[in-house]
Formats: sequence, structure tokens, C-alpha cells
Amino acid sequence: METRVAGRSPLWPATVWGATRLVLLLFVLKVLVLPGPDVTADVSVIYRGWSEVLRSGTFPLEDVTWQYPPAAALAVLSPGLLPFLEYATAFFVLACATDAAVLALLWHAGRGAGRSPRGAWVWVAGVPLLGPTVYARYDVMVTAVAVAALLAAGRHPRVAGALAALGALLKVWPALVLVGMRGRRPWIAAAVSGAGLAALFAVSVPGAFAFLTFQRERGVEVESLGSLVFHVARHFGWDGGVLLNYGSMEFLGPHVDTVGTVSLGLSAVAFGWLLLWRLRASRPAAPRFAAHTAADAAFVAVLMFTVTSRVISPQYLVWLVGLGAVCRCFRASRMRVPVALVLVAAPVTLLDFPLLFADVVASTPLGVTLLFVRNGLLVTAALLGARALWRGPVRRAAPAPTGTPARPDRAAPSETPAGAP
Repeated sequence: METRVAGRSPLWPATVWGATRLVLLLFVLKVLVLPGPDVTADVSVIYRGWSEVLRSGTFPLEDVTWQYPPAAALAVLSPGLLPFLEYATAFFVLACATDAAVLALLWHAGRGAGRSPRGAWVWVAGVPLLGPTVYARYDVMVTAVAVAALLAAGRHPRVAGALAALGALLKVWPALVLVGMRGRRPWIAAAVSGAGLAALFAVSVPGAFAFLTFQRERGVEVESLGSLVFHVARHFGWDGGVLLNYGSMEFLGPHVDTVGTVSLGLSAVAFGWLLLWRLRASRPAAPRFAAHTAADAAFVAVLMFTVTSRVISPQYLVWLVGLGAVCRCFRASRMRVPVALVLVAAPVTLLDFPLLFADVVASTPLGVTLLFVRNGLLVTAALLGARALWRGPVRRAAPAPTGTPARPDRAAPSETPAGAP
């Protein structure tokens, strides 16, 4: 009984969160220093420069490293909310505050029948395992919006849809949280909200969608799954190299376009699989969606698109930790093993960047081994997650009484809506 009560108390996760986040802040404020590249340069140099351009009333049209949807401007400008702090310091403080808000959401979601505090613990543990990069990118803010959307899906589907649209305009991938939400209301809300916000940005600020052109010119980033082909090929005389390209270290040279095309093809296959799963799960004769389906489907979808992408930056793991944490808020979630694999991949990612990034860029045996391990963990998590999602979670609705029409868009009475406290 004492163990159960302790596990339900917010004191322990809050204490561990406070201790680990203090260490992260000490790193980004450079009181402590990690070996390798300076992870804070994106904030202190790139984000700060973008904020100055944005304050002039336009997007960074001349900067090909601006590869983000228009709402990303809100994150870049957010340090202005703390004018008494220097830009980078204000950004790190806001990132930490967002981190705390995600923990609060997850802890609340883990209370009640069928719920678990393990989701909050996944977030508490997963973020520091990725190191200070989490606070030196705006991805933690995007993840917070995606987490809030998933947790709102059960009782407030329109709010969930609007949040998904906002997240998509921050960094595209949160649109995937819609894939497992039942009914039409979140999709309609997302379409209306997204179209309205996109139109507002398009007419009010020049260059709102210039990022689409910049994204087409990307190569194969050195930490991606496809990059392993070139890491190995370099040891057999491949005539190419690694250069800073569009803001990241990418392979350029013979056959890079081919590998990039294959990556896009695999992403298309992943999209087709998700569409087929959605159609299969939505059939009236199919099992109904369960409370955890939205979280499980979002986690698998983002995993699939992460491993098939031409780019896997360290901050992408923040997305997976956040969505995995939502899955673990539900005792019935089938994502236990895939989430655990993502947590194992987190410290390997910290070794990849920044600790041993020079080895990765140089394709040393150590660097290549780290990438094989990290990407192998993510691919395994994606395959296991996809298999569990396909097998279906879900409980069949109770038969309707004679003469009562069935409601295929409504959960069975015995289910707990996703996001309900």
C-alpha cells in the first residue's frame, strides 16, 4: 500500500524533474560544458538572427536554413516575453517552463481508472537522457502542443484538432497526431483552424511558405538511416563528402540523390500503410477505437516518418519521448516495448551529438557503430509498434439493442475516452 501511494504522489517525479532540469540549465547556460559542438549556437546565433528579421515584418527569405512553417516564428519570438533577460537565456527559461507544463499534463493524464503515472516518468527520464540539446531547440514547445492535442482528443476533439493544426504550423509533424483520433470532429477542426492560421500568416507576413522550397534542396543528413550507406561506402572509396548544407551536416556526392529518393519513397510507403490502417480501423464492422488508440497511432506514425526521413536530428527524439510518454499514461497501451527502445536510443543519441559528433562526421568505426545502434533501435521500435497497432487494440462495441441504430463514430460505453482524467 505504501509503495502504491508513493507511486501516485507527484513529489518524486517533481523532485527528479527539478534535479535533472537544473543540470540541463547549467549546461545550456555554460556553467557546465559538454565535449563536442556548442549545442546552444542555434539559439544564440541563428534563432536570435531570425528574431531580428521577423521583428522587421518579414520571414527570413534570404536564409535557406529557415525551413520551418510560419508559426515557428512564434517560438523564435517567444523570448520577447521575458524582456528583462538576454535572448538566449530567456529562450532556455521558456523551454524549461514548457518542459514543466508537459510534465503537469502527463501527471494529470495518468490519474484515474486505466491510467498510469509511468507516462510522466517516461518524460522525466527521457528528456535528460537526450542532454542539453532539448533546451537549445524549439522542439520541446512543439512537443508540448502535440501532447496537449492527444490528451484532449477524448473529451474535447475540436480542441484536439485545433491544437494539431497549430502544431503542424509550428513544425509539420504534429499533423500526424490526427491519424488515430476517432470521429470527424478533430479532422474538421484541424482543417478549419489550419486553413485560417495559414491564410493569416500568408496575407500578413511576406514569405510565410518559402520554407517549402528550401526543404526540397536538402541532402542526406549524416545521422539519418540512409546516411549509413555512405558512412560504410566511405571506407570503400566512395567519392563524396560531408558538408554543412542547409544548416546541417549532410552527405553530398554520387548517389546521394538516389538515397534521398528512396527515403522519400519509404515515407510514402509509411503514409500508405497508415492510411490503410486507418481505413481498416474505421470500418463499421471493425473493432472500435480504444482510449489509447490515438496516442499509440501517433507514436507509431511519427516513428515511421522519423526513420524514413532524410534527416534525423537529435531533437527528433524529443517528439518520440513526448508521444511515448502519452502512450504510457494508458495501462492498456501496446507501446511498452517500443517506448522502452526509444528511451534506450536517447542516450545513444546524446553520444552521437554532441559528445562524439566528430566521429560521426568522419565515419570512424565508433561513429558508424553508434549510428547503427541508434537507428537500429528506432527501426525496431517502429516495426514492433506498427505490428502492435495493426493487430488492433481495441474492444468491440456492445451490440445495440433491437431497434436502436448503431453509432459507429461513438466509443463503446465501457471505454474511457482518450484524454479523460
